[in-house]
Amino acid sequence: MWRVHSCQVYFGGVSLSALFVESRRKGSIASRANSIGSTSASSVPNTDDEDSDYQQEAYKEIYKDRRRRAHTQAEQKRRDAIKKGYDDLQSIVPTCQQQDFSIGSGKLSKAIVLQKTIDYIQFLHKEKKKQEEEVSTLRKDVMALKIMKINYEQIVKAHQDNPNEGKNQVSDQVKFNVFQGIMDSLFQSFNASISVTSFQELSACVFSWIEEHCKPQTLRDIVIGVLQQLKSQLY
Repeated sequence: MWRVHSCQVYFGGVSLSALFVESRRKGSIASRANSIGSTSASSVPNTDDEDSDYQQEAYKEIYKDRRRRAHTQAEQKRRDAIKKGYDDLQSIVPTCQQQDFSIGSGKLSKAIVLQKTIDYIQFLHKEKKKQEEEVSTLRKDVMALKIMKINYEQIVKAHQDNPNEGKNQVSDQVKFNVFQGIMDSLFQSFNASISVTSFQELSACVFSWIEEHCKPQTLRDIVIGVLQQLKSQLY
C-alpha cells in the first residue's frame, strides 16, 4: 500500500530510497563475486588443451615408429633379394662352383661372384659368335653342294638325251692331259692362297680357297680353258 510522508514514498512500511540503496549494494556484491569467480577460473590450468597436446605427441610417436618399422622391413627385403641374386649366380655359373684354392674353402665374396659371372658371359658370347661363323660356313658348303648337284644332274640329263655322244671316246692320254691341266690351274691358286703356319690356319685357308676358287662357274671356266688349249694342240 502506497503512502507519502515528508516527501518520502513508502511501500509496505519501507521507503523507496532504502530499497534503492539496498538493491545497489546487492548488485555491487554480485559484481565483485562474478569478478572473483572469473579471476579464479582464469587462474585454473586448462586440462583439455594438455590432453590434446599429449595425444598429438603420442600419435606422432606411433607414426614415426610405423615408418621406422616399414623402412626396416623394406631394407631387409632388399638385402634378401640381393643375397638371393648372388646365390643364384653362384649356383648357375659353372666357374663359381669350381673350387678356387687361392681363396681357400670359404664362401666366395660378392666381388668374385660378379667377376666370374662377367668372365663366363664373355666366354659364352665368344662361343656363340664362333658357332654362328661355323653355321654360316656350313650353309655356304651346303649351297655349293646343291649347285654341284644341279650341275651333275644337268650333265646326266644331257647324256641321256644324247646317248651316242660318248661313242667317239678319246684316249687315256688326252684324259690325263685334261685332268693335269685342271689340277695345275687349281694348284697354282691353291699354292698362292694356302698358308701352312699351323693346322688351324691351314684348315681355315682350305675352306676359304674352296669357296673362292672351286665354285662351279670357276671350275667350268678352268675346264673350258684347258679343253681349248688341248684342242689347239691336237689340231
